[in-house]
Order: sequence, then structure tokens, then C-alpha cells
Amino acid sequence: MQTRLEELLYDRDWLLADGATGTNLFQAGLQSGDSPELWNALFPNKITALYQSAVDSGSDIFLTNTFGCNASRLKLHNAENRVFELNKLSASLACEVAAKANRPVVVAGSVGPTGEIFQPIGELSHEMAVEMFHEQAEGLKDGGVDVLWVETISAAEEFKAAACAFNLANMPWCGTMSFDSAGRTMMGLTSKDMVSMLEEIPNKPLAFGANCGVGASDLLRTVLGFASLSPELPIISKGNAGIPKFLDGEIHYEGTPELMSEYAILARDSGAKIIGGCCGTTPDHLKAMKFALETRSTSAKPSLTKIVTELGAFSSGSDGIDETGISLRRRGRRRLKT
Repeated sequence: MQTRLEELLYDRDWLLADGATGTNLFQAGLQSGDSPELWNALFPNKITALYQSAVDSGSDIFLTNTFGCNASRLKLHNAENRVFELNKLSASLACEVAAKANRPVVVAGSVGPTGEIFQPIGELSHEMAVEMFHEQAEGLKDGGVDVLWVETISAAEEFKAAACAFNLANMPWCGTMSFDSAGRTMMGLTSKDMVSMLEEIPNKPLAFGANCGVGASDLLRTVLGFASLSPELPIISKGNAGIPKFLDGEIHYEGTPELMSEYAILARDSGAKIIGGCCGTTPDHLKAMKFALETRSTSAKPSLTKIVTELGAFSSGSDGIDETGISLRRRGRRRLKT
């Protein structure tokens, strides 16, 4: 039986995912150092409003407020014994919102990194990581999510552990990694490495791709890297709304709705089928992205020069898989507002 996400992927040329969780919760009053996951219990109305804003903005998929809802991260807030409870609660709130929508909306259970480093450098073993991910997956499953969604992963070992855990939970899943170091993840993986890794995983995800990282330009270069390898799976693109800047004691993202609408079009033309935003992406960004995707026709895959011209310069001269060292770090025409 096909999942709701598979049905939408079959019927549609593109799907709009959601935007930022943390950015929007900070605007709702979350303070630095607070646990967003505890808000599922403390302020359920604010979490429901976050979910509703994604649906109202046109998202076909939105993620639960459970990015750091694993035992390792919750331990920092003395809540490691609440993993199942908080994941189930967040998922239940999300499903209530999706059920009221006038169209099919996919609820994806967000699963972030454990925050630990794998052996032999760190203390985290494969078995420990699988156990943590599995506990979280079971809570999300019990809360009714349509699909699990592991994101912002840097290490191949952690990605594989999540895949094993999701298999134990008997749940479909999607997975994205963060390529934030000259086209590589923090642990050195390139877009090519990720595609090769997926070939080895028995229980394949429904879709894969990249999220977060540096800026929209860098992320699209990674998406082009995925597409150049002709993967069988749909590609996910969730880029940040511009480049973060620290102003007046707070982090601000400089990408305007206009810039993110251009990003959405370029992501689609680069080969992505699921397109959303990450850090800094607000409902206004999502509305602009949806309008652009609905009203502008598909074009040929963009060149690196076009990406720079429309979105701004790359943060590095290479995406990690080419050997040319081509540098497109000049400043292009950027639709930004600080």
C-alpha cells in the first residue's frame, strides 16, 4: 500500500515542504537555551499554530517539532525519560492540524542528530544510536505521522543507524544531510558519497537530499551534484533563507521572500521534487515559493553562474566532487534584506 507521500510524489511534479521550526518558535517567544521539544507539552497551542502556519502557507509536507527529541539531547534538560511522550504528543498535534486541511498534507516526524560522536573518536556505538533513534521513531509512529524524516545529518554512521531504527519501527522515511563545509558534510561526505551510501542501505528512503548548510546557493550546487548522478529516488531541497548574521544579540537571516521564490524555481529546475526551506524560512517565504512554483514554467537545469547571479555567491570554490576548483565566489545580484 502506498503512503500518502508516495501518492503525492506520483501525482505531482513538485511538493512544497515547510520552513524553519526554530526560527518561527523564537518569534513565538522561545529563548536561547530552551528546549523547543518541551514546548510540545508546555505550549501546545503555539506548536499547533506553527503547524497551521505551514499548512496555511501551502506546504504539502510539514515536520514535527521533534528535531532534538532524542534521549541524548533531552538529557541536557533533564527530560531523557520523556522521549516517547514528547514525540507522540508533537505528532498527535501535527496530525490534528493535517486532518483539518482541505487537501492531503503529509506529517513528517522530524529526527535530528543525536548530538554525539561515533566510536572510535567518541563514545557512541551503532547499537546505542539505533536504540535512541528507535525510541524516537516509536513515539512518532504512535502519534500518527505519515513518514519519518531524519535531517541535518553529517556522518554516514548516523544516517545508517537511523535507517536501521526506522526499519525496526516498520516506518517509511526520508533523509537529508547538511553539506556545510565546501560541499561536504562536517564529517567529509559529498553529494556523491551520499548517493553511494544510499545504494548500500536495504530499506531505501522515499526521498533524500540536503537541508540547512550555508546558504541557498551552496545547497543548490549540492542538489545539482545529486541530479548529475541520476538517482532513482526523488531529491529533497531545504535551503536556508539567505546567510545568517548576528545583529543586536540575535541571529537574522537576510533572505527575502523574493529570493526564496527564486531559490524554489532553481531548486525545481535543478532536479529537486520536494522543495522547502530551513533556517530563517517563515510563512511569508513559503507563500512566495508556492506562488512561484505554481506560476512559473520549468526551465533547463541552471548553470552555476545563474545560481550565483540569482541567489548570491558560493561560500567555497568547489562542491567537493569536482576537480576544477572553479570559483564563482564573486558577488552576484542578490535579493537580500538585512
